[in-house]
Amino acid sequence: MSGSQMSSDPSVIAPDEIAEARRALLDDARPDAVERQHKRAAMTARERVSYLTDDNSFREVGGLVCDDGGDRASRPADGVVTGTARIDGRPVMIAAQDFTVHGGSSGILGSAKMRRAVEGAIREGCPMIFLLDGGGHRIQDGQDSRHFANGSPMFHNMARISGWVPVVSAMLGAGFAGPTNYAGMSDFVVMVRDQSCMGLAGPALVKAGTGEEIDIQSLGGAAAQVDRHGLADLGVDSETEALDAVRSYLSYLPDNAQQRPPVANTVEAGDQSKLEGLVPADTRKAYDVRRVIRGFADTGSVFEIKPTYAKNAVTAFVRLNGRPAGVIANQPMQLGGMLTSPACEKISHFVAICDAYGLPLVYLIDVPGFSIGSSAEKSQLGRRSARMIYELGHATVPRISVVLRKGYGLGYIAMCGGRSFDADACLAWPTSEICAMSLEGAANVAYRKQIEQADDPDARRRELIAEMRSRVSALRGAEGFGVDDIVAPQDTRQRLIEILDRAPARRENHLPPKVRSISPI
Repeated sequence: MSGSQMSSDPSVIAPDEIAEARRALLDDARPDAVERQHKRAAMTARERVSYLTDDNSFREVGGLVCDDGGDRASRPADGVVTGTARIDGRPVMIAAQDFTVHGGSSGILGSAKMRRAVEGAIREGCPMIFLLDGGGHRIQDGQDSRHFANGSPMFHNMARISGWVPVVSAMLGAGFAGPTNYAGMSDFVVMVRDQSCMGLAGPALVKAGTGEEIDIQSLGGAAAQVDRHGLADLGVDSETEALDAVRSYLSYLPDNAQQRPPVANTVEAGDQSKLEGLVPADTRKAYDVRRVIRGFADTGSVFEIKPTYAKNAVTAFVRLNGRPAGVIANQPMQLGGMLTSPACEKISHFVAICDAYGLPLVYLIDVPGFSIGSSAEKSQLGRRSARMIYELGHATVPRISVVLRKGYGLGYIAMCGGRSFDADACLAWPTSEICAMSLEGAANVAYRKQIEQADDPDARRRELIAEMRSRVSALRGAEGFGVDDIVAPQDTRQRLIEILDRAPARRENHLPPKVRSISPI
């Protein structure tokens, strides 16, 4: 058959027609929509994909979808750009909501594309990236039982993908309803301050349903969801910073749970002697534990998770001789490093992520204990602290504890102190004090009558505290073999590297023959 005869067949689509259909999807074909988008945000969906991914690596999937009898030009890609790409040479799956199409809401075909993207990430074992800027289900499609009664397997798939591949969400604009649930089931969520918002319902629906009047940023902006509520992990000032954070986060993790975390080729370390003297022996004096972390980690490798939420605890990815690890530390600059419900939740989630993707855990202990009182009970601290213990108890990655100063009570145990969770190494700095509770508190409780009956109660209290202090030192802890060794601050980095080099990547969990454990929360 000749070429002219083929072209006359109505079932054969001419190359020019296909090219025109593809061209209509691009931003250049929609200048008015792009202009409107740039007035509310820095980039369009396609510009975000282009910025985040390696040059010429994005391959769109489902770009040509169109409702039967519909106008493709009015709903390009049905409002969601999906496909495969590479980030720093590694394969990823991407779904980016397009706010210029019905406010980024999910139509029937757009929802199908999102589901296929997640299923592809599960099947191929590559990270799943959501670039979120839109609403939930498209009301025009959803107000029909013939369609909506089917529900959606999307969230079933989100549960299946959890812990298999890294799931990352960048909230880059409006993100109420469905996108908030995607973010809630993600491993890492970044928001743009004064631009992004998220929550189960926006201000209009909140007012209609409850009568409450609240502006969009107060309800679901980064100040609320990052800083106060901890629903998101990081707040940044621009879209480029948000996308850069996605790239940095992924650099610490493997493509999936069956692979090892990537090791950096270039390794630099700072002057370890600067660690000496960072931690005051006086337990009443505060210091910034982040300086300790930066001191022993590879130079420039610290990536803090939730830095503005629950500041009394620090959770951060670091590299040690190029190898990714997770650090959990008490922060004496905030509440003396006391463990509260938000801090326990922050630590619990971080431990689960590190364990899922094979990052060893390093605990830096300077903890006066758990918060107490009516406010602690109202926050369900009994459950939140139990989840922190639960997650560590289920972890199979190497774990190391380093007591920097205070190691008091149940807080010491929950922070992997001593033999509590079979740590690969238990180390202590010379400034350590390890005991059941603060010395001052112990004197007031255990020796109250003796102090009251003394000729000089204040002097007697000081004597008792001094006597107890002589029995709670790092050396006493080593004598009883509660710690493996006392290590100088400047030697800590080398010891950590040596221990992790020897430790197996995973250990047997030794759980009874049960189907699953039940989280306290």
